[in-house]
Amino acid sequence: MASAFAHALAAMTVGKALNLKERPSGFWSMGIICAILPDIDVLAFAVGIPYGHVLGHRGFTHSIVFAALVALLLCRLFFRRIAPGSPQWFGQVFYLFICTASHGLLDAMTNGGLGIAFFSPFDNARYFLPWQPIQVSPIGVAAFFSEWGLQVISSEFIWVGLPCLALLILFKLFGAVIPK
Repeated sequence: MASAFAHALAAMTVGKALNLKERPSGFWSMGIICAILPDIDVLAFAVGIPYGHVLGHRGFTHSIVFAALVALLLCRLFFRRIAPGSPQWFGQVFYLFICTASHGLLDAMTNGGLGIAFFSPFDNARYFLPWQPIQVSPIGVAAFFSEWGLQVISSEFIWVGLPCLALLILFKLFGAVIPK
C-alpha cells in the first residue's frame, strides 16, 4: 500500500483540481479521510480474514463500488445543507468518490501485495497497474519508522509528491480542471 501521507496528498491535489463554487466546511478533512479509509480493511487481519478474501486487505474497500457508496453516504451524513442533485452536491460526491477511488489506484502502483480488487463485489480478481514504481509501505506505524519507511517516503516523494506539485502549479497557472 502507499502510505497515508501519499493518499492525503492525492486528496488535496484532487480538491484543488476541482473549481467548485464553494467548499463546504469539512471539505478537506472529509477528502483526506476518504483517501485513507480503504485501509480500514487491515483490521481484517485481526479477526482472521485472509488477505485474498473479498473483505481482506485490498479487497472490497479498495473497489470502485466502495468508493461510490462512501461518497454518497458521507454526503448524506455530513453535507446535509447541500441540496441533493444540485451542482454543488454532484461536485462534493465526485470529490469524495475520486478521493476514495484514488486509494486503490495508488496502491495498484506499488510493488507489493496481491493487487487491488477494483471490481469487487462483482469480481474479486486482484489487479496491479502495468507500472509499479511506488515502494510498498509497511503495515503498522512502528515498521514505518525504519529504513523501509524511509525508502517509502523517498519513493512517494518522486512518484506522488512531485507529480502532485506539478499539477498544483499547472492549476495555479491555468485554472482548475473542472469549470464552474
